[in-house]
Amino acid sequence: MRITVIEDDDRVARGLVTVLSQAGFDVLRLASATEAMRAAPSDVVLVDLGLPDGDGLDVIRRLRDCPETAVIAVTARSEEFERVRGLRAGADDYIVKPFGVPELLARIDAVLRRTRVARAMSQPDEPLVLGPMRIGLGTREVTVDGTPVALTRKEFELLALLARRAPNVVSRDVILDQIWGATWEPSSRTLDTHIAALRHKVGSAVTIRTMHGVGYRLLSDRPELIG
Repeated sequence: MRITVIEDDDRVARGLVTVLSQAGFDVLRLASATEAMRAAPSDVVLVDLGLPDGDGLDVIRRLRDCPETAVIAVTARSEEFERVRGLRAGADDYIVKPFGVPELLARIDAVLRRTRVARAMSQPDEPLVLGPMRIGLGTREVTVDGTPVALTRKEFELLALLARRAPNVVSRDVILDQIWGATWEPSSRTLDTHIAALRHKVGSAVTIRTMHGVGYRLLSDRPELIG
């Protein structure tokens, strides 16, 4: 999952890049409207409205042509009319500085839910190959050394989520939100049970490591994306 941070303040940008990277995102930082206008679309774009060479609202208007991209305006402008301008320009959400990391991550998850269908339609169906394991995102088939692995719908979605973000850690909160559509665990053992089932079914093809108190990460000797 890729996030672009458009922020000219180096201190703020460094903080955002650090926390988003730790949350398992692939982060690109840009410092100007000019760079933003030339950049390829991401899954999420955080746009500072007060850029040195232009108005962030112009960047947001351009991003309206990319329905699969979720846009969050990040700014110190707290007045209601400013929030309205940002939303009418095309932002999916608006967060005012200063803000906490949990709030930012929650807002990112929320806008990703809103753009999930558009992202699914725009993403190619190239399989993910991690060591001997092949995950067909379009066919929803998993093989290990060419042998099919039978997974339930939730098991497949969980494996695909971990594989897309490998080798980064995926937090329990993100997993619950993306796979179960909840901010709380339906059962105290639901996620752990699914992880245990995946470990059993994929064997030694990959390693699903528990990061206690945080989440899970998927590791392979040779992660790659192929066509």
